[in-house]
Amino acid sequence: MTEPSFSSITPSALPDQSVDKATARHVVLASFLAWMLDACDFFIVLFTLDDVAKSFNVSLQSVLLAPTLTLMTRPLGAFLCGRAADKYGRKPVLILTIIIYSLIELASAFAPTLVIFLALRTLFGIALGGEWGVGTSLIMESVPKSWRGTASGILQAGYPAGYLLASLVFLLLPVLGWRGLFVLGSGAIFSALYIWLRVPESPDWLARQKADTQHGKAEEHLGLLAIIKGNAALCVFAVVLMAAFNFMSHGSQDLYPKVFLALERHVPPTSITTVVVLYNLAAIAGGLFFGFLSQKIGRQYAIILAAALTLPLLPLWTLPHSLLWLGLGAVCIQFCIQGAWGVVPAYLSELSPPSVRATFPGLAYQCGNLIAASNALLQTWFATQLGMGLAPALMLAVGGGAVVVLVLTLLNARLYPQRI
Repeated sequence: MTEPSFSSITPSALPDQSVDKATARHVVLASFLAWMLDACDFFIVLFTLDDVAKSFNVSLQSVLLAPTLTLMTRPLGAFLCGRAADKYGRKPVLILTIIIYSLIELASAFAPTLVIFLALRTLFGIALGGEWGVGTSLIMESVPKSWRGTASGILQAGYPAGYLLASLVFLLLPVLGWRGLFVLGSGAIFSALYIWLRVPESPDWLARQKADTQHGKAEEHLGLLAIIKGNAALCVFAVVLMAAFNFMSHGSQDLYPKVFLALERHVPPTSITTVVVLYNLAAIAGGLFFGFLSQKIGRQYAIILAAALTLPLLPLWTLPHSLLWLGLGAVCIQFCIQGAWGVVPAYLSELSPPSVRATFPGLAYQCGNLIAASNALLQTWFATQLGMGLAPALMLAVGGGAVVVLVLTLLNARLYPQRI
């Protein structure tokens, strides 16, 4: 069964073949846990970079390769895991992905050399990149139609929740050491057991497999190049959109706590921790709010509203010298940025051709993330060139990303109003 070619960017309605509501709650919780624990494992590395460097007696710059290599292999994971989930089912691939990243996290704790540690973090990127797309397809194809916006917000809230969890786990560093934190992070494997016991396979995937069998033909699983060729406009739109989304997210988070608040605004560490906790709580709330709102006004218009509200908040977020106003700006802007992100799982799933629904959203997300991986370098370069500190560079990166998200989504909304 060959997927129709998308010469333009048109929403594809997800069929409402949901499981019962009690089981759907398990699907939502399982997908949230998987993404939260995956994000937590990633942030544990970022929090312990200097400790890892001391342990291996190398420079911090050498260990910085770990998150870079992880980011570079995420698109590969999105493709491999997504294609496997489209062919063999969402549930088994999601379980396998969680088991793999948990075992890699455990192995990282016992890495004897930096080379082995970096190799493990490279493999971790494949699992990290694969989990989101597979989990997104499972949840969007399983919950009732009226839940999809809220479920999208809950799923995406797993990322800031993982950040928060890693912050709490990091408090145990003096007791456990960095290797102990990695062992603790590998406990994510228990979520795979929960999925195996309580989460069914996607009813939409099962229905399409049954239809193919009844008609005596197997669904054609196209290669990556064929998918891109047959859906060129859709692929370009999604990757550029997700690159802009990632510039908003990474542009507002990567350098903000330690470089901007600590070095430029001289905020003490305890106050920085408080601000980070507050803006991550706001991020979770924003994802839930705009995800729910998208069920009322449409995915596109919820994204447009969140992106538009980000722009007037930029000065409040960066220009004050008062901790109170900086904290308020950070809370408000993360509410809007992660609010827009809360709509993304549902939006990309509804844009995706059905036969690649596990591949397309994750691959678009991770390719966009790869493009935005240059964010920190670009921001520091702009700050140096302008000679005015980091504030203008932060506003330029986040504001530019918000404008691109706003314009692209608005154009798509005008050309192809989305059906909920």
